[in-house]
Amino acid sequence: MKKTLMTGAATVALCAAGAQAQDLTIAGPWIGADQEMVEEVLAVFEEQSGLDVAYVGSDSFEQQIVIDAEAGSAPNIAVFPQPGLAAEMAGRGFLTPLGEDVADWVRENYAAGQSWVDLGTYTGPDGEDALYGFFYKVDLKSLVWYVPENFEDAGYEVPETMEELKALTEQIVADGEVPWCIGLGSGAATGWPATDWVEDLMLRTQPPEVYDGWVTNEVKFDDPRVVEAIEEFGWFARNDAFVSGGAGSVASTDFRDSPKGLFTSPPQCYLHRMASFIPSFFPEGTEVGEDADFFYFPSYESKDLGSPVLGAGTLWAITNDTPAAHEFIKFLETPVAHEAWMSQKGFLTPHKGVDTSKFGDPATAAMNDILLNATTFRFDASDLMPGGVGAGSFWTGMVDYTGGKSAEDVAASIQDSWDALK
Repeated sequence: MKKTLMTGAATVALCAAGAQAQDLTIAGPWIGADQEMVEEVLAVFEEQSGLDVAYVGSDSFEQQIVIDAEAGSAPNIAVFPQPGLAAEMAGRGFLTPLGEDVADWVRENYAAGQSWVDLGTYTGPDGEDALYGFFYKVDLKSLVWYVPENFEDAGYEVPETMEELKALTEQIVADGEVPWCIGLGSGAATGWPATDWVEDLMLRTQPPEVYDGWVTNEVKFDDPRVVEAIEEFGWFARNDAFVSGGAGSVASTDFRDSPKGLFTSPPQCYLHRMASFIPSFFPEGTEVGEDADFFYFPSYESKDLGSPVLGAGTLWAITNDTPAAHEFIKFLETPVAHEAWMSQKGFLTPHKGVDTSKFGDPATAAMNDILLNATTFRFDASDLMPGGVGAGSFWTGMVDYTGGKSAEDVAASIQDSWDALK
């Protein structure tokens, strides 16, 4: 297929030209190696459909797609990294509903299917809710990383419940070792790893509808149920004996450096909770599945909330309605559309009908099993909250909390920041 890469203002002209020269134009955030991989998927669609497709990647996609839509030069399909912008554009009439048939398909064929329908359903300009976004390519955050050799040497077993994970944490301390490496440092974004912890723990201490209400602020940030989740994070992060370097080091340790303690001899820690991308920061040459491995960040057996997972992902929406655009959405329903990227790398899917042997490596297949076994999927809450909260006061509040401020005071401060936006 045609390989085109342009960013910025040039995207408008390219999309306008592409709409004339191509049967289908798609714009998204992927450039470089990711663009090459998505183009392999689009090539399969071209071959099956006989249509010509042009993909445009941009490192400023979120800004550009709004400009394009307002100028009347949007691509047929846009790939959104976060639901928030898609929901805003649906409300402005810039997206086309995918139809109830697509919603029914997602419910039936995606693990935790209703979760994906809910995440892609927005209020249109007519005030009616409809499915606008089809999720394809998912990231998983509910993972704990460890070194199998360290576990074997110490006689530890992978925990299957949160109760067992806490018991393992205490056992490691009783053995004179340190269980966790935790780092919140990320430059101007310092604090975001803690928001992932709290989000995961919200899903493990409260029903999904409470999480959903928290995202929209129907459940206030200083609600006792939210405070409980923050304090659950504190159980792990605010105990000097539990964290490599002591609790005081959590906020100042860069998240990219925090897993290194797993690989020292002797190990500085045995456990590290982080999303599926973290192996990028493991020592060079580390083989996932051999030198390092992961397990599902478990739920509480006593709370009967199923097996929720936290993650993120991209959703595909029609921004310039044509029959070819709907034909492409139908293509995304087929296993081959998922398997074409699965066989490369960096791809997870909730599609229950895929051949998981097509994954490019066993570790990714194991991560996908966690996703397929999920009873609930929820998108990263901080990404769905207003920017001043989700990428502002929530981050800084978690730094304050690990520094000793009470969960109640932190939660009240974050709620104040949300109230100030109204």
